[in-house]
Amino acid sequence: MSTIHPNTREAATPIYDWEGYDFDTRQVHAGEYPDLNNGLRVPPIALSAGYVFDDFDDQVERFSAVPSRDGAFHGDSEATPGPIYSRQGNPTNSVAEERLASLEGGSNTVLVSSGQAAITSALLTLAQGGDHIVSTASIYGGTRILFGRSIKRFGIDVDYVWDSEDDDEWARAIRPNTKAIYAESIPNPRNDITDLRRIAEVAARYHLPLVVDNTVGSPALIRPFEHGANIVVHSTTKFLTGHGAVVGGAIVDGGNFDWEAAVAAGRAYPLLTSSPRPGVGSMVDRFGPAAYARATREAVVNDIGPALSPFSGFLLHQGLETLSVRMERHVNSSLEIASWLEQQPEVEQVDYAGLPTSPLYELAVRDYGLATNGLGARTSSVFGVKVRGGIDGARAFVNGLRVFSRMTGIGDTRSMVIHPGTSTHATFAPEINDRLGITPGLLRLSVGLESPRDLIADLRVGLDHVAVL
Repeated sequence: MSTIHPNTREAATPIYDWEGYDFDTRQVHAGEYPDLNNGLRVPPIALSAGYVFDDFDDQVERFSAVPSRDGAFHGDSEATPGPIYSRQGNPTNSVAEERLASLEGGSNTVLVSSGQAAITSALLTLAQGGDHIVSTASIYGGTRILFGRSIKRFGIDVDYVWDSEDDDEWARAIRPNTKAIYAESIPNPRNDITDLRRIAEVAARYHLPLVVDNTVGSPALIRPFEHGANIVVHSTTKFLTGHGAVVGGAIVDGGNFDWEAAVAAGRAYPLLTSSPRPGVGSMVDRFGPAAYARATREAVVNDIGPALSPFSGFLLHQGLETLSVRMERHVNSSLEIASWLEQQPEVEQVDYAGLPTSPLYELAVRDYGLATNGLGARTSSVFGVKVRGGIDGARAFVNGLRVFSRMTGIGDTRSMVIHPGTSTHATFAPEINDRLGITPGLLRLSVGLESPRDLIADLRVGLDHVAVL
């Protein structure tokens, strides 16, 4: 009769704390919690606007916002009071929130309804009417519109720095009422990657939080906190979800900014460092490294209301499970296509920092690459290509494509093409577009997951239309 060793009689306890595990493992598992009702392996969609309180005192405890160990929203974890209302947080969304925080290396994440809502909420936690923000000049056209229209209507001014290497330009731009520096890791549409270490040094010198939009990069290619950033925002619509089916946004708190030191240096952040009422400590006092995320969730997202649907949150954490696998295909195809394009006679310029011919190639090698297998100089799959013939050449090229979808959007499984000069940058003054490199012949490509051979064949047809002009 065989003998079973006593240690094999009980199953090992499942893992729910994935700290220290590799990126590929965390993107599949981080943020999961045990389902105590049915043993569901995939976290379910919690389609509920509100949540039942156990009793009167439970309601009091939840509204008192007693912090957990890290201040995060943990669904039905015993570490924190339970949820109140899905405008503030939802158990399904918390899975994606914790997973993205793990992948970016941040302390907490707040999900919202779109990338624009993420940028707006992130900055409104820091600035109010009469305040000021400094941004690098090369950013997505929609963000420039947001800054120049809606953020301005809140009474917040935004100025741009064109040369991030110029200390004098930073000094001229930053004011006593400046509350943040904003940048994109990989600017859209031209792939003119940013030296985040350099900008982080400037931000630290002036006691300012650095907010970085990492939508085009994703944590699979670059993690801005490792380069000195303090807050990361995403349009989760793009690479994080990956299929273009839902719109969403995320704000990730690095938990690494010294708010009290900034106040001592003359930078006021009342939502974080001031007591909301007598007898209650500030967000920093109560939540420590999670203070910024908590303030964003409670004092901005809860008030304004850009809540993310739990169905969208479910699709997001499903997409995150395959992020690194998809990004490897995206970036390798993009490098092959960009290399081919710069050899074509109808192409005047290819803006892809991962090309050895790019002036930004050394920075790409140093800071940008696929996290999971050491592939360096991979700067995502969104980049610019300038065809000859100006706008007539651009029109002929776009109209000749059949595999590339003619549409707005990036970071999809499907390849896409758009003309920035007549779309995302159509409202800007010609001199601004000239300075940004948004020329009449510039197209933005977003390379999807199709066969690179088929994509190149499609691009060749488009260039054939340019050739006959």
